[in-house]
Amino acid sequence: YDFGMRAVNTVIQAAGLMRRDHPDMDEDLLLLRSLADSNRPKFLTEDIVLFNGIISDLFPGAELPAPDYGELLPAIEKAIVDLGLQRVDAFVAKCIQLYEVTVLRHGLMLVGPTGGGKSSNKEVLAAALTSLDHLDKFNKVRMAQCNPKSITMGQLYGEFDENTHEWTDGILCTLYRNCVKEYTELHREDRQWLIFDGPVDALWIESMNTVLDDNRKLCLVSGEIIQMTPCMNVIFEVEDLAVASPATVSRVGIIYMEPVSCVGTAAQTKSWSQAQPEPTQPVMARMLELCDVLMDRALDFVHKSVRSYVTPVRNNLVDSTLRILGRCLTDWVPLEGRYEVSEEKAAMLEQVAPRAFIFALIWGVGGACNAEGRKLFDTWLRQTVISDGLDQAASFPPAGLVYDYALNLDTNEWVRWLDTIDEFVLSPKTPFADIIVPMTDSVRYMWLTERLVSGDHHVLCVGPTGTGKTLNVKDKLMKGMPEEFTPVFINFSAQTTANQTQDLLDSKLEKRRKGIFAPPAGKRFSIMVDDVNMPKREEYGAQPPVELLRQWMDQQGWYDRKTLEFRKIIDIAFVGCMGPPGGGRQVVTNRFLRHFNFIAFPELQQDSVATILRTILNTFVSAFLPPALQGTVDPMVNATIDIYSTILRELLPTPAKSHYTFNLRDMASVMQGCLSADPKEMMGPKDLVALWIHENERVYSDRLVSTEDKSWYDALVRRVVGERFQTPYEEVVPDGSLLLFGDFMAPGADPRTYNRIDDRKALVRVVKEYLDDYNAANTKKMALVMFVDAITHVARVSRVLRQPGGNALLLGVGGSGRQSLTRLAGFIQDMDTFQIEISKNYGPSEWKDDIKKLLFTAGEEGKDIIFLFTDTQIIRESFLEDVNNILNTGEVPNIFDDNDHNRILTAMRPLCAAEGIPQTKIAMYSRFIKRVQAHVHIVICMSPLGEVFRTRLRNFPSLVNNCTIDWFMPWPDEALVEVARDAFDPIAEISDQHKASIVTMAGHIHLSVEKASGTFLSELSRYNYVTPTSYLELLRTYKTLLASKQTELATAKKRLVIGLDKLASTEVEVATLQKQLEEMQPVLIKTAADVEEMMVQIQKDKSAADETRTVVVREEAIASSKAEECQGIKDSAEKDLAEALPALDEAVQCLRDLKLSDISEVAKYANPPGGVKLVVEAICVMRNIAPKMEAAPDGKGKVANYWDPGKKMLADAKGLLDAMFQYDKDNIPEKTIQRIQPFMDDPAFEPKKIEAVSKACKAMCQWVRAMHTYHFVAKNVEPKRRALNAAQEELDVLTENLNKLRAALKEVEDKIAELEFSFNQSVAKKESLQRQVDDATVKMDRANRLLGGLGGEKVRWQETVQSLTVSEGSLVGDVLIAAGSVAYLGPFTAAYRADLCATWRSQLADLQLPHTEGATLMSVLNDAVLQRAWAIAGLPTDAVSVENGIILSNARRWPLMIDPQGQANKWTKNMEKDNMLEVVKLSDKDFLRTLENAVRFGKPVVLENIGEELDPALEPILLRQTYKQGGTEVMKIGENIIPYHSDFKFRMTTKLSNPHYPPEASVKVTLLNFTITQEGLEDQLLGIVVAKERPDLEETKNNLVVTNAAMQKQLKEIEDQILRLLSESSGDILDDEQLINTLAQSKVTSDDIKVKVAEAKKTSEEIDTTREEYRPCAFRAALLFFCVADMARVDPMYQYSLPWFVNLYNRAIDDSEPAEDIPTRIVNLNDFFTYSLYVNVCRSLFETHKLLFSFTVCIKVLMGENLIDFVEWRFLLSGSALGQPSDTPNPSPDWITAQIWSSIRSMCMLPAFQEFEASFVENVDAWRAYFDDNEAHRATLPAPWDDKLSQFQKMLVLRCIRNDKVVQSFQDFVAEQIGQRFIEPPPFDLAASYRDATALVPLVFVLSP
Repeated sequence: YDFGMRAVNTVIQAAGLMRRDHPDMDEDLLLLRSLADSNRPKFLTEDIVLFNGIISDLFPGAELPAPDYGELLPAIEKAIVDLGLQRVDAFVAKCIQLYEVTVLRHGLMLVGPTGGGKSSNKEVLAAALTSLDHLDKFNKVRMAQCNPKSITMGQLYGEFDENTHEWTDGILCTLYRNCVKEYTELHREDRQWLIFDGPVDALWIESMNTVLDDNRKLCLVSGEIIQMTPCMNVIFEVEDLAVASPATVSRVGIIYMEPVSCVGTAAQTKSWSQAQPEPTQPVMARMLELCDVLMDRALDFVHKSVRSYVTPVRNNLVDSTLRILGRCLTDWVPLEGRYEVSEEKAAMLEQVAPRAFIFALIWGVGGACNAEGRKLFDTWLRQTVISDGLDQAASFPPAGLVYDYALNLDTNEWVRWLDTIDEFVLSPKTPFADIIVPMTDSVRYMWLTERLVSGDHHVLCVGPTGTGKTLNVKDKLMKGMPEEFTPVFINFSAQTTANQTQDLLDSKLEKRRKGIFAPPAGKRFSIMVDDVNMPKREEYGAQPPVELLRQWMDQQGWYDRKTLEFRKIIDIAFVGCMGPPGGGRQVVTNRFLRHFNFIAFPELQQDSVATILRTILNTFVSAFLPPALQGTVDPMVNATIDIYSTILRELLPTPAKSHYTFNLRDMASVMQGCLSADPKEMMGPKDLVALWIHENERVYSDRLVSTEDKSWYDALVRRVVGERFQTPYEEVVPDGSLLLFGDFMAPGADPRTYNRIDDRKALVRVVKEYLDDYNAANTKKMALVMFVDAITHVARVSRVLRQPGGNALLLGVGGSGRQSLTRLAGFIQDMDTFQIEISKNYGPSEWKDDIKKLLFTAGEEGKDIIFLFTDTQIIRESFLEDVNNILNTGEVPNIFDDNDHNRILTAMRPLCAAEGIPQTKIAMYSRFIKRVQAHVHIVICMSPLGEVFRTRLRNFPSLVNNCTIDWFMPWPDEALVEVARDAFDPIAEISDQHKASIVTMAGHIHLSVEKASGTFLSELSRYNYVTPTSYLELLRTYKTLLASKQTELATAKKRLVIGLDKLASTEVEVATLQKQLEEMQPVLIKTAADVEEMMVQIQKDKSAADETRTVVVREEAIASSKAEECQGIKDSAEKDLAEALPALDEAVQCLRDLKLSDISEVAKYANPPGGVKLVVEAICVMRNIAPKMEAAPDGKGKVANYWDPGKKMLADAKGLLDAMFQYDKDNIPEKTIQRIQPFMDDPAFEPKKIEAVSKACKAMCQWVRAMHTYHFVAKNVEPKRRALNAAQEELDVLTENLNKLRAALKEVEDKIAELEFSFNQSVAKKESLQRQVDDATVKMDRANRLLGGLGGEKVRWQETVQSLTVSEGSLVGDVLIAAGSVAYLGPFTAAYRADLCATWRSQLADLQLPHTEGATLMSVLNDAVLQRAWAIAGLPTDAVSVENGIILSNARRWPLMIDPQGQANKWTKNMEKDNMLEVVKLSDKDFLRTLENAVRFGKPVVLENIGEELDPALEPILLRQTYKQGGTEVMKIGENIIPYHSDFKFRMTTKLSNPHYPPEASVKVTLLNFTITQEGLEDQLLGIVVAKERPDLEETKNNLVVTNAAMQKQLKEIEDQILRLLSESSGDILDDEQLINTLAQSKVTSDDIKVKVAEAKKTSEEIDTTREEYRPCAFRAALLFFCVADMARVDPMYQYSLPWFVNLYNRAIDDSEPAEDIPTRIVNLNDFFTYSLYVNVCRSLFETHKLLFSFTVCIKVLMGENLIDFVEWRFLLSGSALGQPSDTPNPSPDWITAQIWSSIRSMCMLPAFQEFEASFVENVDAWRAYFDDNEAHRATLPAPWDDKLSQFQKMLVLRCIRNDKVVQSFQDFVAEQIGQRFIEPPPFDLAASYRDATALVPLVFVLSP
């Protein structure tokens, strides 16, 4: 109802048109008609009466004549008939109104509820106008329709490509351009209706405003402008205008259509009856009669009295009923060639039809009711049919509900639904996931589904989760439909888009002919859409995927987004499933729902559930378990239902427990677990009950979030076990025992058996072995401590993984071990774990590839695989949608291309052939999906914190419905102790007693921080998460710091002790040296005299020796000549002998080679050969053996026979050889030589010739010849021998004389040597003594220098050693404080840090752990030299900042600094500027490349402007995920493997003042709160003001800071050098001249520096004294900064940076009034700056907040001056004070309200008001006057309080009594305390604002009402 100026203009235009058509009409009547025609179409029926009344008042007595529509009205009525509609007067009137509006306006809207006839209206009018095209007044109508919400804005209007920047036309501009083309180019004057059939909202309609106004132009983003033609109309068809912009509504004409008046039930039913086939027409009259009698009453009853899962519109229920009825009556409609109706069957039609109508009414009108509604509808229907006399026609069976019966169309009898199917027998081998037990519900719902879908009607199954909608519909569509139907499955989720849905469906369709697409020839698609109402609503409520499907249902197609042509789609029907709206499920538009028949799936009744469970359990127990367990079935079924019902009723979801949603799947999960039992283990009922208890715990208890809920659950189970099993719970599960089942206790077992585990020690041992095996098999090790709680989680995950299609949702904060334990559980189950790797450019394409890889692994290879997916990897919500789809259906829509499908079919074909499955594409693909569902195990790790988690559970219900949930509770105390003990046991330096206390203390620290974090959140709204990872970090940090500090202290102590030892030994040595010097002086003098005497004697003896030596030399020359002569003779003889000796040696060698046997062999000859005889004769001659004389052979004498004596000689072979060896070769007789000569001359006497006869004789021959040769040589040598002997005798005489002379000489020389030795000894002794004296003197000098230089350090060093010794003893406790601070305290503010440290120290004392009193992080780990370096680099010097620096330098994790003022950023950059620092932002395109280079080259990196989410690509860096590759340490960043440099540093900063980092992010970084403190800011501002006011002082101060830092550092280095030199020195330190000189020089330098340091300190103190005079100015400014910063709590727009504040502060210093004396100057500066700040801040404040800011400034200033008590200030804010107020009764209830009196009593607990209550009671009348005063805030308080209280305290009284005047009192208070100008905000000054702006500081104008 818009009645703006455009509406007036429309009336005027209508009047103008009417004036042209009726120039003679009365103007009143003309205006009256114009008003009526322009406004009546938009009114609701009830408002038309009011409108007519207003018109009659304006135009009294005026009567409009009936309008004449000429040919139009008959044309409309004909079109109604042609379209199969009924003539309803209101509908005809709306058709005419539509025509009139099209004439009057080019833009119009058809508005009205679903079923009001909007679409029919425009179709009827278009048909009517088209039929009148032959008349000049009318034109043919062409319609182009689209649903603007079924596509994106870019696809509607057109858009530029983000990459190529090319323009792509949208559907709207294409349709618009085509309409214009027909008019301008084709010159057609047909009416062009551009129809937008979809929701109108401000997202897309605003771009149509230029079309709808008088410009009539479509303006596109591309710059193109298309002018609308006169023949065009833009028509919007919408249900309502709830979210349409007023600007749009005012531009269009509105026709409102109501279903009741424009359509009506009668018209619907009549149109339906006319459309029915001819064979059923005989009963149509009866059907219409029954409709008239029952339909409207049934609709009214359902609307008023029955609750449904959805709220259907009336005409939809009518249509639903008629559709069911029509499908029932099709049994009487013959199908040519397929089905014939028998005469008997045809005769039954009239009997069956009424009952069929009632059956259709039950499921058409009452089909959407819930369980309770069905009971009500049953009662109403039974009563109604009786009261209307239809009981005979209905004839309902009395038992049960009318819903429980099917109508047998063949017999016209009601039969129970289960009687319509064969008896069900469950096979025990059926996989649990495939079990469907037919129940009444499933049979009737699927019968209806089949009937309706077969008739191309759409079905929507609605009901709570877990009622079997999806399971039954899928089963029906896959198995129970006619052959021509092919199922297509679609799953909607919150992230589903219209484009995804369209692409999925388009991919299934084939082109039939131009513009028409359909399933493959001969097929029809039954498309199941699961979770229809899950798509997330847009900002204005539209659901694009739903709108796309509605576009098909209304227009039979949609647009091809590429060609922009309309695709008509045929032969498809939809079956939808959805839960009731709520949670993540949305309310779906009725314009979509009206196309469906609703089938409600209420919660199964308990008897139905019991039947299902009993059937399954009985089958299993009967087949596999002992008969004795048969009796356990019924109690177990009943107990299961009891547990589920109670939990469903009691454990309701809340924001903190959003996953407390339970459905029938949970009971199925319990049963599935029970069916996993090992038959060998289930020996008795208690075993089965124990398994049942365990499975219930896994399904229900594991998801509970608190010990309270778990205790409640335990009590429930105990009660149910006792009641149902008649067995005390303790007998099944004894107290303290372990109830756990698993299949992993026997590693390597095949098959694995699911058995009870009750041995804790064995459990821990086995899981630890698995962990060891995992670490041995993987490069990425997991250092886990397997305590029982962690092992329980492993068992839980393992249980899920062992189940086919088992999926898990692990809920817990980051660092609780979800991923590690899942990997271990997967390893235990022999499954690979798959996890995506997020990189900077990871997007949908990479995700798609990863998911395809996962699906192929499971579906193609049939390999079990775990997909581990964490919420930190959800960089797009579409990722979670795909996971949701896999959980739900096992596939991701449209993920596979043609090649992938071919690959799937190739892999599945042999498998399907083996299993007997038809090898069709759909069957094979379904088999693939079934394998995926069985083998993919999705484990999702999510943090349960925050709205994001709850939203995801709502948007993606499969996360809860299809996953087993395991909630990771905080670690129990046992876990904390176990992990700490495991960490600290290897530390040998700590005693066992202390270890136990440290373990306890570590747990205390963890729990205390948990508690403090809760307080931190409640008091400051700052989040800090304490996770198990934090605890592990504490333990690691403790071990690292302890080792470091122990080494540091031990090294320092050792060096000092060595230094002290050296000093002590030097002192002792000095005394020793002094004594030695005194003893050595006399000995040195005596030794010198002895040396002189020895020298004289030695000279005398040397003269005598020289004379003897001359004679000896002469004799030696003679003897030497004679010796040379002898040697010449000897050499000549030996030369001659050398000629014979080789032959002699050769002969001797031959003799040696002879064997005795060889000689004996010769002796055996009886008649020896000539050669032998010759040799024997020669031997006999040589040995002078006489021959035997025998007569000569010729008789002439005797001849010598040597053979006989020779044989005797040869017989003694050894003797012969000995004789030959010992032969006197030097004295061979001459006679023998003469006798042997003939042999020598005999040619036969040659060794070679003899060898031919005998080897032995050859050797003897050689010997004889050698003896002969030697004789002659020796004969020549003999004279020479004699000459040699004579010469030798002469030489011997000479030698003897010479030896005598030599002996005499030696005697003299020995005496001299003895004297010289004594002399040398004496000289050496003298020199040694002298050296010792000199050395002692030098050492004395060195010692004096050493002691003089370092003696002063001795006391300090001794004290330091004592201090270090004490520190070593306290180290175990002190390091605990430091480690706790490093691990936990980074995010906290100063007060919380101090409180926690104090708490820890108290606990250390209680545990009697040694520690230093007052130990803090700074006292334990501070390095003064390093701290000064930090300060020079810009780190504020306040305690918090210094602590942050210490934490940063000692933490293992990279720091993330909360740095709203940029302090940390500046400091970090200054510290690392010389190290090639890289500064990057996440928004930088190449930030990841920069990081990679920094990692490779070891450069520091600062990542600025971090938000509340960390880029997943940073994870390898944050977690330091390095490993060895080829001996090099590397890190994988994204897809790149980068060498890791040890010098790499990584820092992150965020400007957010209070960021909320989830635990998953917190555990990866060290959070440091660098928010500036009052102390730190005050110091900075003091430096600024002093630099401005006294630049000389500040410059000197700054120089001193740098100089002092350098000198202190040098002092430290010198001391370190001294101690190092002392500790490294070996032996006597006084022997090292260089060391002594170095130490002395170092000491001199040190002393010089100390003097300079003292002077600098004195100068610094003087400067500080002067600087402190300016501190009030800095103090005031710091107060005001925090006052300004706090304004962000009032409105987040109020953000003021520190640089802005400092700039304002600098300008105030420059512009404020100068003064000679400092106090006056400070007053001037404070006043000027305070007001300047007020003016600048006010300029950016909303008006309502300006007084608040003034008051805050005033309070801050007064608090800084200690003029306001904080307790009173708190009372002003809260109205309450600490303590118990008195119980004094209200003295005057007539005007003192309970709230006033309560506030007064509370105020009286403040010290200044202790007597106020009594005074008030006594003077209640005076206070009444104060109460009644209109100016109470300025009124005088009753005595004595007006004089007694300050102005601020008076406001407290005002707050109690006249709270309404408090704000006004603020104004007076501010004006009095700091000036009137602070309550008078200055007007906006544009010129001043412009002066404040710079090229880098823009002006931003915020305009508000």
